[in-house]
Amino acid sequence: MNRRTLLQVGVGTALTSPLLAAVRKDKLEAAAEVLTSAAHHGQISAAALCVRQGKSEFVKAFGKAKDSDAMFLLGSISKPMSVTALMTLFDQGKFGLEDPVKKFLPEFTGGSREKITIRHLLTHVSGLPDQLPENNMLRSSQASLAKFVEKTVATPLLFEPGTNYSYSSMAIMLAAEIAQRISGKNFLSLMDGALFGPLEMKHSAIGLGRFKIEELMPCQSDGAAPESGAGDPTAKDWDWNSPYWRKLGAPWGGVHASAPDVARFLAEFLYASGNAVKPKTAELMVRNHNPKGLTPRGLGLAVGASTGSPGCSERTFGHSGSTGTLAWADPATETICVVLTTLPSRAVKPHPTTSASDLVAEAVKE
Repeated sequence: MNRRTLLQVGVGTALTSPLLAAVRKDKLEAAAEVLTSAAHHGQISAAALCVRQGKSEFVKAFGKAKDSDAMFLLGSISKPMSVTALMTLFDQGKFGLEDPVKKFLPEFTGGSREKITIRHLLTHVSGLPDQLPENNMLRSSQASLAKFVEKTVATPLLFEPGTNYSYSSMAIMLAAEIAQRISGKNFLSLMDGALFGPLEMKHSAIGLGRFKIEELMPCQSDGAAPESGAGDPTAKDWDWNSPYWRKLGAPWGGVHASAPDVARFLAEFLYASGNAVKPKTAELMVRNHNPKGLTPRGLGLAVGASTGSPGCSERTFGHSGSTGTLAWADPATETICVVLTTLPSRAVKPHPTTSASDLVAEAVKE
């Protein structure tokens, strides 16, 4: 990918630079103003916006995020990143999408588990639940990822594999475990070597990596998802802001990254540049793999117009996160939009993340 022109960085800087190609100035100003206002009124404590189109880039930080390097807990945007690390092993011929999970996790047997393939895990049709029934117990006891795997292997399935769609964080947990067993590497190390390094994501880590917890943007707790502790004062030892959760490196929600780094990640697929996965693999990951009648899904990535904002094409791909994050790329306009905030996505409707994204999408279609 060519070096990109930085049009805007900083907090409170006037939006007077030349704008992205084919993007109306007033709409980008409006998108930035949504986040500026939300930070000013205390609705969000920090946010970052990164928009790329072609060779141009627009980046701005808000509130307590002092610059574009500010790192946010991505929530479920972690999922496609984790899947990408796994897919580097696919490129090496270490597994096939139709391989049964039990080939790599021999203990994953009984019931219909033998029918579950790696493709099922990556497209949310495995029948595994989103969160385990023991989720709060596991987190409150500060369980290891290995304990989550043990419980996931034994948890009852919700339906016959491949017959229904049900979003599943635990399916991504097992996909990461397969990556560990195939590679012989700790998954956190695999992510560094297979993804963050090749894509020059210098302000990214699964878990803490080389960063200190004080360097990361704290999440706001009011309105947070129940499985995160949801602001419960008794959950302080295991909620999103706890040292336990920040260090754990959950493959389904534990990546910390800056907005420009998330944009670098999406650019790997928008341009099929081959820096992390082969171009054909990148193309494979952004197309729908689910049968008609089930929610469309790429490999680890959400796909379709609804993945972005009104006006995005059906070729759009990306992901959102319950921590208040949204990232999408639309090949039709060669646009990448990343909005990261500290306000949980379920805390308010419409969320400032969605409002800013909508204005970006409106700008690039004009």
